[in-house]
Amino acid sequence: MIDFIEKLPKAELHLHIEGTFEPELMFEIAKRNQIEIPFASVKELKKAYQFNCLQDFLDIYYQGAQVLVYEQDFYDLTYAYLKKCAAQNVRHTEIMFDPQTHTERGVSFETVINGISLACQVAKEELEVSSILIMSYLRHLSEEKAFETLQQSIPFKDKITAIGLDSSEKGNPPSKFKNVFEASIKAGFIPLAHAGEEGDADYIWEALDILKVARIDHGNNALQDENLIREIIKRDIALTVCPLSNTALQVVDDLKNHPLKKMMELGLKITVNSDDPAYFGGQVNQNYIAIQKALQLSKKDIYELVKNSFQYSLLDNETKQKYLKELETYVATC
Repeated sequence: MIDFIEKLPKAELHLHIEGTFEPELMFEIAKRNQIEIPFASVKELKKAYQFNCLQDFLDIYYQGAQVLVYEQDFYDLTYAYLKKCAAQNVRHTEIMFDPQTHTERGVSFETVINGISLACQVAKEELEVSSILIMSYLRHLSEEKAFETLQQSIPFKDKITAIGLDSSEKGNPPSKFKNVFEASIKAGFIPLAHAGEEGDADYIWEALDILKVARIDHGNNALQDENLIREIIKRDIALTVCPLSNTALQVVDDLKNHPLKKMMELGLKITVNSDDPAYFGGQVNQNYIAIQKALQLSKKDIYELVKNSFQYSLLDNETKQKYLKELETYVATC
């Protein structure tokens, strides 16, 4: 089963590029930029990756991002992740980035987007991994700040496909960002949002009805509301689930109790993703392997999850079909 999973061509749809920042690279860039970080060693930093909730993680996540200053830093961060994609047979990835994490401390939007997008271009040529960029608004900041980010993004629209909503969920419902999402859609961006990770089912309803999202990131708490489950299925909207993230942040106490299998049985379209792999102990293949073992998923279940990853990507239909054909060819040989 592990061999089957590792060799499957797949897509990853829920990935924060700042969350791929491995301790070794963080130390390397910090040294290059002569920035001190409050850890004496890689080992000490890794020990800090023990979280009780989403906010615990976010505190150290934003601390690590402080060392990213120049285009080369964002390029190195992104290319390191894309190399891991190639090694795991991830054929396509949809990368979220948080411009406000950087612009709020004086790094220009241009620096961030140019470094990330160049790495994506090079990886497509050198590694044969395609990618799409999702610009995420930080929900703990104001809608006014999100509007500033939207304006900064307009000159770089050709490099960005979608917008997202992430960071501290509780107390920051999707409705807080109603106006900026409307403006973003008018500007040509596809709307996505985190909902139902720590927030309850009402947050998912708001993401659907107020933000008009095309996909829900996480969505675990959809199971609180049978009407919501039916509505998600009716609208044919996928949920980008992140198993190892859920246990690391104690959204789920044990992978054996993860709702993924139940979600699939109810008819929800689920994908498996790594979220912030440097912090949560596993790239996308480790997420598949861990959830398969915990829930005793069959090859058919894994195939369905991987098929969903292409089907519910933001790729054009022709490219989706190309990747789906590659998947079918592989599965036929197993």
